[in-house]
Amino acid sequence: MPIEIGEERRRQLLDFAEALGVRFKHLELLNQALTHSSYTKLEDETALNNEKLEFLGDAVIELTTSSYLYKRFKNMSEGELTKARAALVCQDSLSKIAEELGFGRMLIVGYSEDNRIGRSRPSTLEDAFEAFVGALYLDRGWLAAKKFVEEKFKAGFAQIEQGHLISDFKSHLQELIQTEQGHKIEYIELKNYGPDHNKTFECAVKIDGRIRGKGIGKSKKMAEQAAAQQALKKLEPSHD
Repeated sequence: MPIEIGEERRRQLLDFAEALGVRFKHLELLNQALTHSSYTKLEDETALNNEKLEFLGDAVIELTTSSYLYKRFKNMSEGELTKARAALVCQDSLSKIAEELGFGRMLIVGYSEDNRIGRSRPSTLEDAFEAFVGALYLDRGWLAAKKFVEEKFKAGFAQIEQGHLISDFKSHLQELIQTEQGHKIEYIELKNYGPDHNKTFECAVKIDGRIRGKGIGKSKKMAEQAAAQQALKKLEPSHD
């Protein structure tokens, strides 16, 4: 059964939701999302914790990020999309977002967990963030949950846009070429097209003056990475 919410806790939950830019029709769901299993195991076995909401929120986050990446980065391969998503939704990423948003101070945890600084444990913060998304989905629907997730992952999406969080093919190519003396690697922009806010770049990598790979991306860095990947496939047929 849901934990009874006192007036002070109700005020805290309302303020917390407002700070996150969302509203809950049913504060019991929000409170459940912020209730760690250590509390129900050690303090009140009849209370609902956030484990099932975590399961639901994980699915919402994965679908939202997958959909965004698929639509935004049309030139990424399936493998690159998978790696980018994995980097976005890993424990380190989710726990940092939860920590920055103040989830730790709002958590209801068991006494022993609190004594072990359980509120700041990465796995606990990750679970709370996922559970929150699950609760938001149940309370406000898919669009509200999707909007929240996309907003909180803006920084991660920007990193991918800049060529981070994905395999560093340029470094790999550099290491491969440097095994032999006297080789020169150069990246050139072949062309770009599209409006300023949504440009697409095509770049090439030259090795000793000869183009060995071309790539397309939403930024120069991504296009250069794609060019380096193509060059690696030519130089190392087994490279994936």
